[in-house]
Amino acid sequence: MVPTAASGCLFGLAYGDALGGPTEFMSVPDIRARYGPGGPRELAGDPAPVTDDTQLTLAVGMALVSAPMPTAKVLEPLLRERFVQWAASPDNNRAPGMTCLRACGDLALGKPWIHATVIESKGCGANMRVAPVGLVADYDLDTLAGVAQLQAAMTHGHPTALAASELTAYAVRLLRDGAELPALPALLQARAHDQRTVYRDEWLGVLWQQAGVAHPADYLARGWDECRHVLDRLDLALTSADDGADACRLTGAGWIAEEALATALFCAIRHADDPVSALARAATTSGDSDSIACLTGAFLGAAFGMAVWPESWRDQIEYAGELAAMGEAWD
Repeated sequence: MVPTAASGCLFGLAYGDALGGPTEFMSVPDIRARYGPGGPRELAGDPAPVTDDTQLTLAVGMALVSAPMPTAKVLEPLLRERFVQWAASPDNNRAPGMTCLRACGDLALGKPWIHATVIESKGCGANMRVAPVGLVADYDLDTLAGVAQLQAAMTHGHPTALAASELTAYAVRLLRDGAELPALPALLQARAHDQRTVYRDEWLGVLWQQAGVAHPADYLARGWDECRHVLDRLDLALTSADDGADACRLTGAGWIAEEALATALFCAIRHADDPVSALARAATTSGDSDSIACLTGAFLGAAFGMAVWPESWRDQIEYAGELAAMGEAWD
């Protein structure tokens, strides 16, 4: 384990978010016209602003830090409080996702989260914020899975949102513990296979009934199957020649959870020897560039720590103090 894996992960996530935020709704030709063929490689602004991706990552992280016990009964109100605070904040002006806004609005009204969640949504808002779950050393894999799925399910109720969130947190955990980046796709495939019929009722309660399926296992099986399908696409992309073009053509535009995971993994694995180039590649995409880049940064930072990021970026990024405090708590 790299001593600064947690800090590297959290700062890397924010750096990717800051680079990808301005390019999120741009075409790849327009991005290259503005930033050059290599895409954005320098933070802009002092502080360099992030989007709701980093804001919600901090919200999840602060809930985890303040939880005396990692149980659904303890964590649900803490996550609810942080999500509602984020939704009402004047700083929530970074083109936030409609699913998060809708669900948080109902959470603020006091609705049970099972009824507040948007059951049909598997947007990447479910897993672009889940990295902190993979950084808590005290979580065994069952707890990691439960926490990852709960934080996703409170806003995004689609089974693929839950499965992709668990896989994203699991990837961060594996990298933090020393796994090699090229090994991740196979490890994630194995996890998806093993968990296909597992329903964590102690964390999810009767959420499955909202989806109109006959059995709890049927609810999550669809999510795991969709994740395995996109991981197959990732394998094909990694075994094919890379022409350096838009990664979204290969693994998905990233607006949905499983595609954000796969496309970020593609960028991280392809450019593991040059993490800044990995962020630039992720930000130079036709899809959800900030979410793809923030996950790319989270994976690379968890694998290699703070040393791979430009030192000057640490004090330039927005929320630097919060990121540093959280990283130090888990490092």
